Amino acid sequence: MTVYHTKVLILGSGPAGCTAAIYASRANLEPIIATGLQHGGQLTTCSEIENFPGFAEPVQSTWLMEQLQKQAEHFGATFLNDTIINIDLSKRPFVAIGDSKDTYYGDTVIIATGACARWLGIKSELKFRGFGISICATCDGFFFRKKNIAVVGGGNSAAQETIYLSKIANKVTLIHRRDSLRAEKIIQDRLFALSNVEIIWNSIIDEIIGSDNPPNVTAILLKNVKTDILSELPVDGLFIAIGHNPNSSLFKSQLELDNEGYIITKCGTTQTSVPGVFAAGDIQDKIYKQAITAAGTGCMSAQEANAFLS
Repeated sequence: MTVYHTKVLILGSGPAGCTAAIYASRANLEPIIATGLQHGGQLTTCSEIENFPGFAEPVQSTWLMEQLQKQAEHFGATFLNDTIINIDLSKRPFVAIGDSKDTYYGDTVIIATGACARWLGIKSELKFRGFGISICATCDGFFFRKKNIAVVGGGNSAAQETIYLSKIANKVTLIHRRDSLRAEKIIQDRLFALSNVEIIWNSIIDEIIGSDNPPNVTAILLKNVKTDILSELPVDGLFIAIGHNPNSSLFKSQLELDNEGYIITKCGTTQTSVPGVFAAGDIQDKIYKQAITAAGTGCMSAQEANAFLS
């Protein structure tokens, strides 16, 4: 077991965590980053990135995260392949325990643990992730230009992703397990006005059908929840928009969370309810959920941690 002590302990290695590491290390704070289970964060679930500023051509998501880490390491950040399983935010320095059994003391903590998209939980979903199945319309919608695609979900995210994709795809079919949407009325009005959008009610996805070489989606098998009748819908892609779960279980009863589990930060800052603890990226942002906005709050958190220490 190893004991570490740092001025800035960063939890998570996605765009928020890496950007926080860049700014903290440039301030000579020598941050330590516990990468978490998903090295590079949720961004690495996308194959290519086209909307991160600075690149004229699409870039591989894993390559982009490698570059962000190298940049932070160049200025003195230390990345450790460990997942924090316990943390005490009741006193400073804050104390965290890793899955490795190593102990981390942090004069400040930046939480950038992100959120996990909810998946359908069917076996064929794993096979086609990144090969026709996506959880991010703004990340991957461009690859389905003039094609027929489907979206599953019934809330604001599903409706907004359908609206966004309708401007790119030939046709978008929204699949919902109930007979009405949960999305806000104004969003529903915009959705229902679209001529290339069809909604299939009272249905769930029973199976995802596709080819193997190369892997790609060709259809989805739908099951009507009222009649149990199965029907096949030919599509070129499927976008899953059934919500996200913030990775905040470690901080329950220690930090102020909203009713969905997102960390609440002071308006216009990344400050949490505990002085010296900051939250950046999707762990505190349930609206934008973009790499660039996560990076922006990562920058904010590092500067605020530096100001706090000063």
